[in-house]
Amino acid sequence: MNWPPDYHMHTPLCRHATGSPSEYARRAGEVGLGEIGFSDHSPMQRDDFDDWRMRLDQLDEYVEWVRRAQRDHPELRIRLGLELDYIPGHEGWLRDLAGRYPWDYLIGSVHYVAEGWAVDNPAMIGEWSRREPSEIWAAYFDRLIQAAEFGGFDCLGHADLPKKFGHEPHEDCAPLHRRLLEIARRRGLAIEINTAGLRKECREIYPGPAFLALAFDAGVPIMFGSDAHAPADVGAGFDQAVAAARAAGYRHFLRFEGRRPEAVRLEA
Repeated sequence: MNWPPDYHMHTPLCRHATGSPSEYARRAGEVGLGEIGFSDHSPMQRDDFDDWRMRLDQLDEYVEWVRRAQRDHPELRIRLGLELDYIPGHEGWLRDLAGRYPWDYLIGSVHYVAEGWAVDNPAMIGEWSRREPSEIWAAYFDRLIQAAEFGGFDCLGHADLPKKFGHEPHEDCAPLHRRLLEIARRRGLAIEINTAGLRKECREIYPGPAFLALAFDAGVPIMFGSDAHAPADVGAGFDQAVAAARAAGYRHFLRFEGRRPEAVRLEA
């Protein structure tokens, strides 16, 4: 099987992952991947913004870690990426980060749906009991739509993340999905098929099958990621991810180099 690249992998610099990039690369070879990419959580302008991302003074170190993995594993194509948090008002900072290195791709993600609350943070799961799920989902998609309009990314990450802990909206989100996907298509953005949800309480790939089918119908391309936070996660669930993509209608995925996408045939 010629697996798609795993483009969503973290490093210990984000403070909630283990294993060096070279260890992730070694694992990729063991599971039969020919291409991978690192996309750790980007720094913010303030290092005390939260406690689950690299500090700004570690950005150079992050890049060097990935370059070292490239040198250690010439048999693999290893790409340099970054996962950027979209928060309204921080667009200038995102543009600054985008220009600092010759990234191969940038993932745009939404974690924060309100000031100080990342919707997927286990330490703050109690916030869900204080709000209506539909209100949270609407706030999340409002920000993800703004992220797509911003257009400074190559791919939108884990596009239905609020389901992580099993919280589902009471209302149909399809109109929000369609609006997001229309903007993504117009902006030339891919969406990520992210297998981390299989390892969370929701036990489902991000995004789910109905969302993925809408994405195919909208003409939005895909890329793949495990959201690995340890070497053992690399390529995890990719058999299910490929099956989900094909069930939605996809026959191609995107690979990236120098922020230039290339469509590649998706094998069965």
